[in-house]
Amino acid sequence: MSTVTTIILAILIFGFLIFVHEFGHYFFARLFKVKIHEFSIGMGPKIIQYKSKKTGINYAVSAVPIGGYVAMAGENDESDDPNSFDKKPAWQRFIITVAGAAVNITVGFIVLIIYTSLVNIGGTVVGEFVPETDTGYEISTEDQGLMIYDRIIEVDGRRVAIADQLSYEIMRRGHEPIDLTVLRNGERIVLEDVTFPTISESGQTFGMMDFKVFRAEKTVGSVLNYSFAKGVLMLRMCYESIADLITGRYSFEAVSGPVGISTAIGDAAKAGVEPLLYLTALISINLGVMNLLPIPALDGGRILTILIEMITRKRLPVKVEGVINAVGLVLLLGLSAVILVKDVLQLIF
Repeated sequence: MSTVTTIILAILIFGFLIFVHEFGHYFFARLFKVKIHEFSIGMGPKIIQYKSKKTGINYAVSAVPIGGYVAMAGENDESDDPNSFDKKPAWQRFIITVAGAAVNITVGFIVLIIYTSLVNIGGTVVGEFVPETDTGYEISTEDQGLMIYDRIIEVDGRRVAIADQLSYEIMRRGHEPIDLTVLRNGERIVLEDVTFPTISESGQTFGMMDFKVFRAEKTVGSVLNYSFAKGVLMLRMCYESIADLITGRYSFEAVSGPVGISTAIGDAAKAGVEPLLYLTALISINLGVMNLLPIPALDGGRILTILIEMITRKRLPVKVEGVINAVGLVLLLGLSAVILVKDVLQLIF
């Protein structure tokens, strides 16, 4: 796939996910009759724009296809308009603010259903062991008591129901000995201190499964259940990745911005429709999670102040909130610039 095609595909995916995010804000703002000045997909100079004579809302597509906004009266400053954002009850402002992330997460789950309907799905029943010569490991989990037809139900106390959960738990925890709980002939058995093959990447060590699992039967119910479980796992992966970055388990090299994500989109597109759908779902869910972080300039920052207001019955002055968001935006743009430079350097070198 050419660089131009990759860029166009990345813009289309980013544009779609940004659109549904901003549409979530827009829909509930209109529902609660908030005065909206502009609805823009993208940032910077406007390429296309149209102003509705009926509502007075300016709809625009801007030049920089990263980000977007719904500009509402009273959002960042005080407004005399009786239908401004700041005049609305806290519960309405909360719904409007959280709607963007909620729609992104919902879209991610829907894309996962489409993805799951196209691929084979696996359970947690051991089907075949990988030869030790292929893993380069001196001892296998078979040597440690795991058997074919064992249904693994817990990994170090974490319940697993689908192959993706099993793989993730072993990857995350299998760098050191872990306990496996299995069902064998109806009996619950705990295999203690099981060691797995490991792999090191970017200074981190991960566990590797040295066995394959049986495919699960695909029905409407199993596809929906599998998609839901996979979506919940993606949510958890996003939060745990952030926690790992803060605690230092993952280095800054593991963080990717638009350039790195665009490269991943190109690689996924080369591999086929299914990997591209998977990555789109992951990006959409990740976008929702990131926007819920309690950081000024993100939706989560405003959600936090609204929740505090709902609890204390005291509202932070609109001007003060605007200044906090402005400072947060500057810091966020600075971090984005650093990540952009890092991604470009990694791409070049």
